[in-house]
Amino acid sequence: MSAETSPAPTAATSPPAAAPPATRLPLRAELVGLEPYGAPQLDVPVLLNVNENPYAPSEDVVADIAEAVARAAGGLNRYPDREFLDLREDLAAYLGVESGVRPRAEEVWVANGSNEIMLHLLQAFGGPGRTSLSFAPTYSMYPEYARDTSTRWVTGRRADDFTLDLDHVRARVAEHAPSVILLASPNNPTGTALPTAEVEAVLAAAEDVPGGCVVVVDEAYGEFRRAGTPSALSLLADHPNLVVTRTLSKAFGLAGARVGYLVADRAVVDALRVVRLPYHLSAVTQAVARAALRHADELMAQVDGLRAERDATVRWLRERGLTVADSDANFVLFGRFDDRHAVWQGLLDRGVLIRETGPEGWLRVSIGTPEEMTAFRDALVEVAGL
Repeated sequence: MSAETSPAPTAATSPPAAAPPATRLPLRAELVGLEPYGAPQLDVPVLLNVNENPYAPSEDVVADIAEAVARAAGGLNRYPDREFLDLREDLAAYLGVESGVRPRAEEVWVANGSNEIMLHLLQAFGGPGRTSLSFAPTYSMYPEYARDTSTRWVTGRRADDFTLDLDHVRARVAEHAPSVILLASPNNPTGTALPTAEVEAVLAAAEDVPGGCVVVVDEAYGEFRRAGTPSALSLLADHPNLVVTRTLSKAFGLAGARVGYLVADRAVVDALRVVRLPYHLSAVTQAVARAALRHADELMAQVDGLRAERDATVRWLRERGLTVADSDANFVLFGRFDDRHAVWQGLLDRGVLIRETGPEGWLRVSIGTPEEMTAFRDALVEVAGL
């Protein structure tokens, strides 16, 4: 058959179309190849890896939240209250009971989780040409907040017992002149709380930073601190550059609501009002938070039980020859293992998910219900031969 009489190619016989050229995206160089943050989310019977409160809100709390959300839903055609002073007043009242320090509503700021609180702080006080400083091991999201705000990230080290080495702190502050210092207390992943004197020492070092320095004490786990462990809230009146952050995710068992907040001098809060997105806190979020705060006594009643379970877990681990960091949080860091991943995997194979984080050789377990902690102990005995 000649070319003139050959049939036209059919769809089945047509040559494949050329692939479109790859689209070039102007991704920031420091983001190329990075994976998003997140602990493993696996469907296993015992979840003890992300420091959640294991107790869901009661039926009464759920009903009150549902009613509050229903009322808010009737006005969703309107933008939410962008200053949310009623919620800020509720949080101030709660802190007055919980810590003995009652700030003014104007000294409280709220956002979608303490993650957004930290982002607001670095948007306002960090940025290009500025430095944020912390001391490792500490919360793994801190450098990501710095990266996302184009803030230079510097870490010092903690002492072997995970406390702050104050001479080292002073030297790093003098060397790097940070505009923001981030201190977690209790620290994640170690559970270590900061004595008041150590926070005051950091604040004193920050006074010598040219241009000023904001010291942030992240108390996401503050309600779990042991008796006699102070909150940095007690220092706020004398230190206008001090910020104390909290969350409803942990002690209140509202991780799914995404409500974080801070207390600071009004000048700090006003700076955050500049960088926040318009109407960043939805009417539904505000309604959920206010309803939960009405039940603070009930929700906080679970904290004593979690503290007791934590302390029992620390004793049990130490009795079996493991090294355990002192904890004022709702988790415990323990070790040391020659192959921590093998231990982590062995627990997972038995239906118990904990966190492979912190210094090499260490693992972190969140405190769950008594039944969940029994499952953890039984699995660990099998895996580690304790």
